[in-house]
Amino acid sequence: MSNTSKIIDLYSGVGGLSLGAVKADFDLIGAVEYEKRIIESHKKNFPASTHICADVTSLSGKSLLELTHLGSSELAGLIGGPPCQGFSTIGRRNISDQRNRLFADFFRLALELRPAFFMAENVPGILDEKYSEIRKNAIKIVEGTYNILEPVKINASEFGAATTRTRVFFIGIRKDIQGGESIMAAIEKMKFKSSTFVKDALDGLPVKISDDWLDFDSSWRKAALKPQNVYLDSLNRIVDGLGEPKCLNRYIKEKEVSGCFGTRHSQQVAFRYANLEPGRQDSISKSIKLKEDGYCPTLRAGTDSTKGSFQAVRPIHPSEPRVITPREAARLQGFPDWFQFHETKWHSFRQIGNSVCPIAAEKVLIAIKSTLNI
Repeated sequence: MSNTSKIIDLYSGVGGLSLGAVKADFDLIGAVEYEKRIIESHKKNFPASTHICADVTSLSGKSLLELTHLGSSELAGLIGGPPCQGFSTIGRRNISDQRNRLFADFFRLALELRPAFFMAENVPGILDEKYSEIRKNAIKIVEGTYNILEPVKINASEFGAATTRTRVFFIGIRKDIQGGESIMAAIEKMKFKSSTFVKDALDGLPVKISDDWLDFDSSWRKAALKPQNVYLDSLNRIVDGLGEPKCLNRYIKEKEVSGCFGTRHSQQVAFRYANLEPGRQDSISKSIKLKEDGYCPTLRAGTDSTKGSFQAVRPIHPSEPRVITPREAARLQGFPDWFQFHETKWHSFRQIGNSVCPIAAEKVLIAIKSTLNI
């Protein structure tokens, strides 16, 4: 086995899988994302990687190798989260959704690139019987070249995150690579014995948020970065080569974080939120009030302008009569404080809500890397 640890992230989004891969000690060579606004945010956080703004259906294995300046045998892994809206239990679950076809394109590129392993992430809904043909047809593309593990369902809270966000990972190991049969056991060993709750994730962030903090500049606020929070010590570890230098410097020197955007609620809404019991759902907004000693439910992304620009339902802060800020959402999802999102509240929430939990991704990829000795 080559000692390469180079990896490409397809459908990268803002970089949840990418961050998990780098923290698992992989070398993120390239990222592919269709939406320009998102790939620009990814570029801020992963400046050393090659960024490809393209429709995955237009790419071939050969073109990807050329764009990332890789040789044919240099790629250790192909990772990615094909668009999941067609499979989501929250969405319309349209079996003919055009985006469902992108799932097969991941496997097509895996076959063309022939990395040592691949890992495709999606929502649990993809395992439903109605999508069995989509799954079978995609896996059939690679089954002659790869040993395919049983789909792994990962609840992020079991791996040290403060959210119950659950995703399914499809993992394939090239048939000439040894050790694949031990990956499931290795993933199981990565589970945490203790829990990270909402209060642990939000520790040190500003609690009082002004509804005048509506632009990016005013969203930068001091954070009391406490040294004895094990979750935050791990979360906020600075990684060589990652981060936008200007923002990283501001975080390190000034102890400031971005994304503390305010939200203007009417007096009636604020009153309802203040009197709502933690863990309960507001009957009108459908927002759930977070429990300090509980987990955050799956964060939603909302839609872009092509789908009506609908904002997602956001959880309510556990002690304040307001919805959470993007920075609070990022903490709950497992992103470090130095990680940058879009400079608007709406697109920040979209990027966070669409992302893989980096903590869960890191644990799964550590298990793969150590087992395959990559």
